[in-house]
Amino acid sequence: MGYELRVVRESPLAFAELAKAIAPAGFELHGTDEIVIGHGGDAHLVARWQGQLVGEPGSDWQVAQLLRLSTALGARLVGEDGEVYTLNDGVIEVSAAGGVVEIGKFEEIIDAGPAAWSP
Repeated sequence: MGYELRVVRESPLAFAELAKAIAPAGFELHGTDEIVIGHGGDAHLVARWQGQLVGEPGSDWQVAQLLRLSTALGARLVGEDGEVYTLNDGVIEVSAAGGVVEIGKFEEIIDAGPAAWSP
């Protein structure tokens, strides 16, 4: 099991609301719990429904997609250690322990696709 990022809202997210909100943002529901998005002719897992949306990203592209998904749902993207992922002037940032770290430019990360992080 990898590091988890959660899509968090002030008001709870109902599954029916999730199903209706993801399509305009380009996501699809596969089965009863997988949220996927297409790239290069394949569907790539972004998050799973577990009473809330949880993702285990393996690339910056998946982090960017989780951020896009959280924005579409009016939510925040939060790591399991409490860090918050945001989009600021087109740049993905992570805020934690009073500091901010840039991950990279959102559009460049999306264009690069889902190449996995190196171990």
